[in-house]
This record gives sequence, C-alpha cells and structure tokens, in this order.
Amino acid sequence: MKTSDFDYELPESLIAQTPLKQRDTSKLLVLDKKTGEISHHIFSDIEHYLHKGDVLVINDTKVIPARLYGMKEETNAVVQILMLKNIGEDIWECLAKPAKRISVGTIVSFGNGQLKAECVDVKEDGIRFFKFHYQGIFYEILESLGEMPLPPYIHEKLSEKDRYQTVYAKNLGSAAAPTAGFHFTQDLMKKLIDKGVIIVPVTLHVGLGTFRPVNVEDVNQHKMHSEFYQMTKESAEILNQAKKEKRPIISVGTTSTRVLESIMSLYGEFRECSGWTDIFIYPGYSFKAIDHLITNFHLPKSTLLMLVSAFAKKDYILNAYEEAIRCQYRFFSFGDSMFIK
Repeated sequence: MKTSDFDYELPESLIAQTPLKQRDTSKLLVLDKKTGEISHHIFSDIEHYLHKGDVLVINDTKVIPARLYGMKEETNAVVQILMLKNIGEDIWECLAKPAKRISVGTIVSFGNGQLKAECVDVKEDGIRFFKFHYQGIFYEILESLGEMPLPPYIHEKLSEKDRYQTVYAKNLGSAAAPTAGFHFTQDLMKKLIDKGVIIVPVTLHVGLGTFRPVNVEDVNQHKMHSEFYQMTKESAEILNQAKKEKRPIISVGTTSTRVLESIMSLYGEFRECSGWTDIFIYPGYSFKAIDHLITNFHLPKSTLLMLVSAFAKKDYILNAYEEAIRCQYRFFSFGDSMFIK
C-alpha cells in the first residue's frame, strides 16, 4: 500500500483559516460506510443520528499554549520551542527551531527568565528534550508566556484562544486539539444527554504525529510516534456494558478512536488504564471498538486520512472528499465535519 494512494487535490481556498462564529453550524457530510451513499446536513443535525443508549466517546484533552519564543542565554539568539510530550519530572519532548543551535547543556530563557529550558538530550528531525526550570505553577507560567500551537496551514491569528479547544476540554497536556470535537456546543451536548445518549470521556494528548507527514512511500514503513492516553474505570464499565448489549459506540475523532482501539487490541475489553500508544490504523485493520465515527476532513497522505479510509472503504472516502470539494466544504482543523455511519 502506497502513501500516494491517499493523495487528493485540494484548492487552497478551502483550507479553513478561522473557526465559524457558531460551532454547530458547520457543514456535516454523512457517509454510509456500507454503500458509499452521501447526504449533506449541518452539524447540529447529528442529534438525529444518535439515539437513546448510544455511547458517544469524546477526547477531553486540553491544549496547552505549547509554542514558546525565547533566547539562548549564551548568545541571545532567538529560539522557538514547540512542546510535544510531557516525559515527567519537568522534562518535555520538543521541536526546536533552529535545532542546529541547540545542543546538550544549551539554556533557553523565556519571559525575562521567568521560565528556563535546559537541553538534556538531542534527537533527529529537530527533536530536543528540555528540562524546564521555574518558580510557581508551571501551567500558569505557560499560560502567560506561550502561544496556541496552531497548525502550519493556518495563517490567520486566532482572536479567541478557547476556539482552539473543545467545549469539554479538561485535562491539560495536548500539543494540538482533537478537532472533530470543535463542532459540539454545550447546548448540543445537553440535547444529546436529554435524549439518552451516554457521553463518555477518554484522554489522548495529541503529540508529534499531528505535525509529522508520512514521508515514506510504503505505508508499512511509517512509524507512528507515541501519545499518552488514559481511560477511567467508569468509562470502561459503560463501554463494556454497551458492547455486551450491542449498543452503538460512536467515536468523536481519530484521537478517541486510537484510544479505544488501542485498549481493545491490548486487552480484548475496555479497562481502567493509561499508557502510551503508537497504534497505526490503515486499510486492512479490523476495528474492534467503534461502530460509527465523527471526524473532520484530513490532509492528503496523512495517517488520519488512512485511518478513516480503514473505517470506510478508501474509494468511498476519496469520493466523499471529492464531493465535499465540489460542495465547497471547509477542510482541516477549523473546517467542516463528516459522520461515517
């Protein structure tokens, strides 16, 4: 299987640069994964596809202002750091620019020394491990010094920080947002709960994989970077009961999907657990956890496009993308949505 099999032409004008004023007014393309049939809606119509007893799984990760601009203490050279993964003990895996100027022992200062990062390890592709030094509460300092790490294809400034968060974001630690959840409002969530839909949170902190393209032609040669996930006992019990009673499990986004499929692949059931997953889902994968998927429109040749092409037939997905382009859907993080039923 080739990476080029997952390519498509997208007019640049369809890359959404800003979020819509009202989250749930985005377009919704509904794709039947068995027949390839397509219909067009707005996102608030999702309530008509969810029923009493259905389990809707959301990723409650919260994006940190992970992009920092500082200066090397020795030379005052400007350095940009993108925090990707919390390793523990104030050590983070980061993308550094310009990485060639950062070696073990290099200290980068942010906010007049309010926060300092000491390089403790050097890896390939611009990856550096930094130990952060500070006084006070780390995330409060980060909130005052950092910027939201918007993807490189978004060129507009974000006027409201919370628009790069879901309305249910809770657990700090993500370097990117689980964007399929952007379309939900508090009112829509309440409508679903009142209808009897059971909303279950899991956590996956999105990391390096979001920023790294697939740069090998043979899909089997691609190596996913690991991301931290967590499932509570309560979530596991609700999901296991749904499986037992054959009630549908609907995943909001590829990140929630990766948590559910990782746990089912490991244990054959849902259970309270946490860990690191590097699961790579592409056509040929047999889904064990989910029945339906809410997702955005993904970049060409991306692992996310490969995942949705595994859930529905690749030809159905690429045909749906062609239809979305023809109908002027908005693509990527702040774009429109798809429900694969």
